[in-house]
Amino acid sequence: MTSRAADIAAEQAYFDTAAAHRDRRRDHLRQLPSAAAHSGAAAHLRRYAEDAQRALGAADEAVAFGRVDAEAGDSLYVGRHLIRDAEGEVLVVNWHAPAAAGWFAATPENPAGVRRKRAFTCTGNTIEELTDTILAEIAEAVDARLLAELARGRTGSMRDIVATIQAAQFALVRAPRDQVLVIEGGPGTGKSAVALHRVSWLLFNHREEMSAADVLVVGPHPTFVRYIGQVLPALGDDGVELRDVGRLGPDVPRGRTEPDGVARIKGEARMAGLLARALDARVGVPDPAERLLVGGRFVTLPGAQVAEALAAVRAAALPYAGRRRLLRDRLAALVTARTGVAGAGADAVGNLTERLWPQQTPTGLLRGLLGSTARLRAAAGGEFTAAEVAALHRRGADRLSRETWSAADLPLLDELAHLIDGPGRRYAHVVVDEAQDLSPMQLRAVARRSEGSLTVVGDLAQSTGSWARDSWDEVLAHLPTVHPATVTALRYGYRVPRQAYATAAPLLPVAAPGVAPVEVVRDGPAETGVHRVGLAELAGRAVAVAREHAEAGRFVGVVCPPRQRRPVEAALAANGVAWSSADRGELGGAVNLISPQEAKGLEFDAVVVVEPVEIVASDERGHRLLYVALTRTTGHLDIVCTGDPVPLDAPVRPRPPLVEPDVAFTRREAHRLAEHLAGQLRGAAPPAFWADVLAEIRELLPADGVSSGRPADD
Repeated sequence: MTSRAADIAAEQAYFDTAAAHRDRRRDHLRQLPSAAAHSGAAAHLRRYAEDAQRALGAADEAVAFGRVDAEAGDSLYVGRHLIRDAEGEVLVVNWHAPAAAGWFAATPENPAGVRRKRAFTCTGNTIEELTDTILAEIAEAVDARLLAELARGRTGSMRDIVATIQAAQFALVRAPRDQVLVIEGGPGTGKSAVALHRVSWLLFNHREEMSAADVLVVGPHPTFVRYIGQVLPALGDDGVELRDVGRLGPDVPRGRTEPDGVARIKGEARMAGLLARALDARVGVPDPAERLLVGGRFVTLPGAQVAEALAAVRAAALPYAGRRRLLRDRLAALVTARTGVAGAGADAVGNLTERLWPQQTPTGLLRGLLGSTARLRAAAGGEFTAAEVAALHRRGADRLSRETWSAADLPLLDELAHLIDGPGRRYAHVVVDEAQDLSPMQLRAVARRSEGSLTVVGDLAQSTGSWARDSWDEVLAHLPTVHPATVTALRYGYRVPRQAYATAAPLLPVAAPGVAPVEVVRDGPAETGVHRVGLAELAGRAVAVAREHAEAGRFVGVVCPPRQRRPVEAALAANGVAWSSADRGELGGAVNLISPQEAKGLEFDAVVVVEPVEIVASDERGHRLLYVALTRTTGHLDIVCTGDPVPLDAPVRPRPPLVEPDVAFTRREAHRLAEHLAGQLRGAAPPAFWADVLAEIRELLPADGVSSGRPADD
């Protein structure tokens, strides 16, 4: 028997022994409830046994992924779960435990008393291969175990990488809890996986203070949340709350579309003030004397007393609904004082309360606000221009139950829920991924759910959309300041291969001049494929390349700009290729069709990028979108295009104006619109406001008031 085979055989014997003790412990836990003296105790023991069995991991899982040999001669096996023998001696230490830190933290530059790290590659609990790293003999910081893991195929969910976390990543995993930790990293640096493993680490090391239910993980969209959803359960941490940012607020029908300029306004922090003023404006004014029918006779409450009660309630440090209850109690006390009968006139008090302090819901208030120019103008408080007020106004559905809401409406509804009903659930730790793209109102929704401890994950070079940012200060300004903030960058790119990153890196000076490129540590299986074709061939070639990768057993992502979406879908259907749509929350088929915006945070064995020029032209930060698209692969990258595969000087789409001008007006139509608006102004606004609106209208009309495509008819 060779030395390598002998080592594997010896280690397999140890693995078999550890597995046998794990099975013995599992059998004991299954029998535990039957030893209870009564049903209540049995239920308690059953819950304990179920939790303890989950802590042991799956029956077919490898007992360990590594072994650490100390210079002093001791050895320690490291796995995902603690395993003891019949006498209580530790056979395998849980990776969370401080004793296991050497596996992650020891490097050739700083071995920390570790002589050798041995990594196991297993199928189930059977060892297929082992790799030894003798720290004194190597100088690289990236080991063979990591590169072997990266060579494995992707799936529709993110793997836990506990066995391959490197020292720099591990330092972030075990960073102190009481801070706002910003983990910044380029494509493939493992920042999302590090953040999730940090959750597992915190849960283990602070288990007396927090449970899985005390942690919230917020992702940018449903596809991403599903993608990362299996990491924590695989580490033994069930029960962590995972939500996309659109699911933080009330559960309402969604899907409404609106102009980018309007969404931008709704995302600004000043909307919080507008909503607070709109809610406060719903409070009424008492009459000089309030007459209530109590027990068949009228009771008069002096208006001054009611106004005094109302003023006191307004000043109370309670949410709207709480102050409404307080007002009802105060009005009831006034009626009792007048009648001498406690609880008299409950219905009359309820009616007066409703008139002065009407019951509100987030959806009802926002629908009424957006549907009324007068209410919007009153709530604007001098912080919004006339054009912005006009842009926010929209006609709602005939009934509230039929109202649909836009993505930008959702944080507004959440803000109103907070104002009306008060603080909701708060979490001991919050993780927010792809935070660089969140609007101030979205960040407020995250912040109000946090007790102060956060892990913030993102990459400024991938910041796109209406809230593209160039500094983390713009994000941190809207997050809690209970604890200090620390920004830490991951330098090494483990997952994106050199060939793909070399293709994308020239975009960085254009897309994000202040962001340094990552240091890529591995080669991919092939050079970037560039397929230049005519426009008519574009969709067909993209599908052909994707199908070739799928037939080779690869998990494929086709990143497609909006204008090419339908042709690519038609080509997929024509060629009989089954596919999933990441934009619809699907991910996991062999071929996945995805927009550049939805690609963030996802990984594929092979990526086909369709028409980069259109990706760049589709967004104000289009070069960043293309950078994202080109760095989604862990293996193969292909670009199918009609022109330049990496267009550094391609024009991007400028940010649209706040209100899109309709240049198809005739002069007569313009006059009619002006007359209509003037009538609205005279009826609902002071004269000082008219000039501002008319100035906004003049800016929106063509210079001569007539469109170039239609003759004047006045």
